[in-house]
Amino acid sequence: MSAQSTNMQVLIITEGSSDIGFGHITRCTSLYQAFEKKGIIPEFIINGDEIVNSLLNGKRCNLLDWLKNRKKLYSLVKGSNIVVIDSYLADSDFYDDISSIVKLSVYIDDNKRIDYPKGIVVNGTIFAEKMDYPKREGVIYLLGSRYIPVRREFWEVQERRTRNSIESVIITFGGDDSRNMTPKVLKLLVDNYPELTKNVIVGKGFQDINVLEEIKDNNTNLLHYPNAEGMKNIMLESDIAISAAGQTLYELARTGVPTIAIAVADNQLNNIKGWHKAEFIEYAGWWKDGDVLDNTLNCLKKVEKKSIRERMSKIGCSIVDGRGAERIVQKILENMNCDGKTR
Repeated sequence: MSAQSTNMQVLIITEGSSDIGFGHITRCTSLYQAFEKKGIIPEFIINGDEIVNSLLNGKRCNLLDWLKNRKKLYSLVKGSNIVVIDSYLADSDFYDDISSIVKLSVYIDDNKRIDYPKGIVVNGTIFAEKMDYPKREGVIYLLGSRYIPVRREFWEVQERRTRNSIESVIITFGGDDSRNMTPKVLKLLVDNYPELTKNVIVGKGFQDINVLEEIKDNNTNLLHYPNAEGMKNIMLESDIAISAAGQTLYELARTGVPTIAIAVADNQLNNIKGWHKAEFIEYAGWWKDGDVLDNTLNCLKKVEKKSIRERMSKIGCSIVDGRGAERIVQKILENMNCDGKTR
């Protein structure tokens, strides 16, 4: 890697907290790591709370409410070579301003949220190529599952062996579980599948862990704040997953864990449709649906068959190959010439 590249200033602007979750931070971490592999050390600028620092494990990070302190942000950003923005909160003026003061802007998108200015738009969702993005001069699109970013620990994954019967399940609803689905799903399994090993992911934003302590049985493992390597190992040990449909779903696909998905946010619905159509997940419904837990049980019964789980596993692994973050960063760097200007 050239000295020019190692001296390149890369900023990643995003958001995450115990109130809104940490999915943006997780996927931006994968881009941070892919830049690192190229000899470039980025810096996060995150609108969030103190929990963020513990999630980032010493990565360069500046906590700033950039929604309220735009002038301060713009002074930090001005002159940067590359700025990556991953946000559901920033408005179109914010993107226009950033695009006008940096050399190359990169926008992480899920739902064609705004009409993006010049730069690179990245949408790694499974349905992205069918979203009819507008063709605009100066805008480059990186769309589809080739650009699904997962953390470095998931770049290389050992091949999964599908057991004859289901012995263990991972329950994961993000770092905060804002819909409080974890205790409901755990109770469902304790009541109906007491013999299963239940690996329950407890995020740093969870509000009432005591409830889980009261519900759990002798086959329940409450796993507090596992790091990426820990998550990968838990996924590889689990025969199925019951999960929301956020960033974790990509890591489940990468590790080939047949997944029963429950939608907990509007922005997950298109993603779920794409994964369900691809036949990687079984969809149990919207978190508020009266029959969502009954549907979860029905999905569980369906995936008990080894051949079904084996097929779901192969589909997930074929869609997410672990190279997405590296492809994104490579494309970003290809669009910078020696003077740091967009090609």
